[in-house]
Amino acid sequence: MAAPSIPRGGVTRVLPFGSRHSVHILERNRFIFRRGWMVIFSGFFEPVFFLLGIGFGLGSLIGSVPGPDGTQIPYAVFVAPALLATAAMNGAVYDTTNMFFRLRYEKAYDGMLATPMNVGDISLGEIIWALGRGALYGLGFLVVMFVFGLVPSPWGVLALPASMLIGFATAAAGLAATTFMRSWQDLDLLFVVTLPLFLFSGTFFPIDTYPEGLRIIVEISPLYRGVDLVRSLTTGHIGPNLVIDSIYLFVMGLLFLWLASRRLGRMLIK
Repeated sequence: MAAPSIPRGGVTRVLPFGSRHSVHILERNRFIFRRGWMVIFSGFFEPVFFLLGIGFGLGSLIGSVPGPDGTQIPYAVFVAPALLATAAMNGAVYDTTNMFFRLRYEKAYDGMLATPMNVGDISLGEIIWALGRGALYGLGFLVVMFVFGLVPSPWGVLALPASMLIGFATAAAGLAATTFMRSWQDLDLLFVVTLPLFLFSGTFFPIDTYPEGLRIIVEISPLYRGVDLVRSLTTGHIGPNLVIDSIYLFVMGLLFLWLASRRLGRMLIK
């Protein structure tokens, strides 16, 4: 007996931003990681090591640097929120790019489209899962920051939802990038993007030290907007830049979610 055909027309009529069916992606991933949950927490330790080695180690030689409002703050207070934003980005990006195997080799999503799920549900579900992983990194590292006294402002509690916003934007970008990958070697290109973002997004020194042209490029990069958002909250510098950063990241997430859904639709619905 021939296999039932997938209702393509019903699939393509659904909005690319997903629906309540995306929760099934979360259930699937939860079952996959139920025996390897330590892998999820592995990315938490990297920013902690950077904080101890650079924030406190190198920071003892540097002393203080200008904060978001120009006042001098301890170097560890300057670096810690940037590492929090980076942890949220890395957790989200690497989790969504792990989708490459399920998409290209396991063919897991082909069977899902024979159910009421659609490409928007797949995209949204994978992004929410990656966002949750990034949020775990953010929560753990934020606790470390509070323990070491690196959050001088009560506004710092909002750094967690801010890190989730960073995770949403970068997870959507990572998922969209995965749809363009053709081989495992393409995954190496991630480092070509994430490493410069990590080093040059105002993570370890103020961007005022850059030449004017490079500074403008850095200011429009997504990680810098995330670093600026988290650092402003943890140091209590509340201003219009927070609105700009938040809108930038939210719109970026929506655009890449739409792109990822469109790309998945072309790949899976033939």
